[in-house]
Amino acid sequence: MICCTTIFFIGSSSLMAQRQMEYLNRGVVATNSKEGVFVSWRLLGTEDRKAAFNLYRVTNDKEVKLNKKPLTAGTNFLDTAADSKQVNTYVVKTLSGKKELPADGVFILKQDQPVYISIPLQTPQGYSPNDASVADLDGDGEYEIILHQTGKAHDNSHNGPTDEPIFQAYKLDGTLMWTINLGKNIREGAHYTQLIVYDLDGDGKAEIAMKTADGTKDGKGKIIGDASKDFRNNDGHILEGPEYLTVFDGLTGAEVHTVKFVVPRHPDTDNPTTEQLKQVWGDGNGNRSDRYLAGTAYLDGKSPSLIMARGYYTRTAIAAWDFKNKKLSLRWLFDSDSTEENKKYRGQGNHNLSITDVDNDGRDEIVYGAMTVDDNGTVLNSTGYGHGDALHVGDLDPTHPGIEIFDIQERFDDAGMHFRDGATGEVLWKKPSLSKADKGQGPGRGLAINVDPRYPGSECWAINAGMSGMYDSKGNRISESAPACNFGIYWDGDMLSEILNGTVIDKWDYMADKTNTLFDAKEYNCESNNGTKMNPVLSADLFGDWREEVIYRTTDNKELRIFTTTIPTEHRLYTLMHNPQYRQSIAWQNVAYNQPPHTDFYMDEKMPEPPVPNIVIVKKK
Repeated sequence: MICCTTIFFIGSSSLMAQRQMEYLNRGVVATNSKEGVFVSWRLLGTEDRKAAFNLYRVTNDKEVKLNKKPLTAGTNFLDTAADSKQVNTYVVKTLSGKKELPADGVFILKQDQPVYISIPLQTPQGYSPNDASVADLDGDGEYEIILHQTGKAHDNSHNGPTDEPIFQAYKLDGTLMWTINLGKNIREGAHYTQLIVYDLDGDGKAEIAMKTADGTKDGKGKIIGDASKDFRNNDGHILEGPEYLTVFDGLTGAEVHTVKFVVPRHPDTDNPTTEQLKQVWGDGNGNRSDRYLAGTAYLDGKSPSLIMARGYYTRTAIAAWDFKNKKLSLRWLFDSDSTEENKKYRGQGNHNLSITDVDNDGRDEIVYGAMTVDDNGTVLNSTGYGHGDALHVGDLDPTHPGIEIFDIQERFDDAGMHFRDGATGEVLWKKPSLSKADKGQGPGRGLAINVDPRYPGSECWAINAGMSGMYDSKGNRISESAPACNFGIYWDGDMLSEILNGTVIDKWDYMADKTNTLFDAKEYNCESNNGTKMNPVLSADLFGDWREEVIYRTTDNKELRIFTTTIPTEHRLYTLMHNPQYRQSIAWQNVAYNQPPHTDFYMDEKMPEPPVPNIVIVKKK
C-alpha cells in the first residue's frame, strides 16, 4: 500500500501547478567533533537524487580534495585529517558528468570554533530572546533569523501590563538588520504577537507580517497610526482602539502596506463595551477575542497566501490575504458567526494550526484543530470535538492513504486524543481522557512521531493521568511508558525521529522502554523558552543535510547558539525546507503553543524514495 500511495501522489501532482519556493544555496556547514570535522550540505528539492559531489578543504590557501571517489551517498563527510588550530574553509562542488560546477556556498571553520554557531545579540534591557522564524530576507540563498525579543508578558487570562513586543532580524554572522517595536497597544504574550515570515509576493525575498496598532514603529523608525494613543486599561488589557495588519519589508523592516485587521473585536466600533465584547466573543476581558493564529497557505496551488486568524474558544475568524504589487487584498474570510450554518463550527480551534494539502487537490487546507477549512474558505470537515493544545499533521500512517491528523482535546470525555483522516475527517481511532483521578480534564500535550521501527507509522502519546503509555498508528497500545511529550527532531543517522524536550535530545530505546540522551544544550550554557512549554528558539532544517538544527538562547540572553548534528548518515534526502508542508510548518512554528514540523511524506528505514516536490525555485529579481 505504501508504494501505491506514493505512485498516486506523484501521478496526480504532476498535473498540478508548481509551488513557488525560495532559492537556497548549498548550505555547507562544518562542525568540530571528537572524531574530526563533520561537514554536511544540502541536496536541493529540484536536483537529481543521484547527484555527485566533490568536497575540498582550503587551509592557508592550499586546497585539498577530501574524497577519492565522487560522493553519492549521504550529503556529509567526516574530515579526520583537519587541523582545528587552523582556519579551514570547506567547499562543495556538484558534478555534472565528470565536470565540476561552480561552488554554491562555502563554510569557514574558524580556529578552535566551538560545536555551535554563535550569533551575538543586541538584546534590549529587560528582554530575553524567545521564539524565532527563518527566511531569506535578502535573496542570497542563506537564511536570516527573525527573533521575538520578549519582556514582561501575560497570558490572555491574566491581568497586568506588559512590555512592548520587539522583533529583530539577524544575519547568521550576527549583523543586526533591523528592529521593529509593535508598541504599547499590542500586548506581549504567546497568543497576541504572531509572526509570519515568508516570500509572499514571489520576488525572491521574504516579507514580515504582523498585527499592528497605533504606535508601532517599523525598522526605519516610521510610526504606524498615532503614537500618542494609549488604549491599555487598568488591568493591562487592550480592548479598544484601531487594529491593523501590516506587511514589512524583510530587508529593511520598513512598513510596506497596512490594512485594517479582519475581523475586528466588534463589527460596529473600535471601542466596544464589555457587554458588546461578551456578545461577540463570550467574555469582556479579551481572553477569547485576543487569541490569534497565523500561517501561510498555497490556496491556489502556486502562490502563498497569508493566513491571519482570531479566536478558537468561541467565535472563529480565519482571513486569507494575498500580497501582490506591494498591496494586501482579502482573498476570503471564514467566520463561524457569519451564518447560522457556520455557528456549528464555533469553538473547534487549538492553540496552534497546521497547513497542508489534505485532500490531494494541489491546494492547501487549514487544519484548525478539530476543524479543517478548505482552500476556498469553506469548512471541509470537522469532528466537533472542540479545543485542544497539540496538533500533528502528516503521513502519520503509511498503510492508510493520504494525510492523517493526530489531535488532542483538553476537555472531552470520549476523545482525549484521536487520529483521523485528513481529507474526510473520519475518526480512525480515539482514546478517552477521563480517569477517576482526572475527571473532566483532557491532556495538555500530545505527540505523533516515528520512534519505533517495529510498527509502521508514527507512534502517538499524550500527557494525562488517564492516558499513559504509547500507541501505534492504528491505536494499539504498544508500551506502558512513553518519553517526553514535546518536540520531535531528526538528529542521529537513522530515519527515526528523536525526542526534543527543553535543551535535551533523547533517543527512544523501544526495546527497553526508556530514553538515552544524545545531546544537552545546558552543557553549552543554553536555556529553553516559554516556561513549562520548554521550547527551543527554533527547530528546523536550517542548513547541511536533511537532519534538523536547533537554536537556543544563552542563559545571559546575549547570544543565540545553533547546534547541528555531527553524526554521519548514509541516508540521502533533499532538504526538508523544500518540502512545502515542512517549510510552512517552520513559518507557523512560533505561533502560540509551538509544535514540531512534519513533512507530507512518511519517513522510515524502509521508505521508498520520497516523492519529488512539485516546486519551482524563485530567485531574487
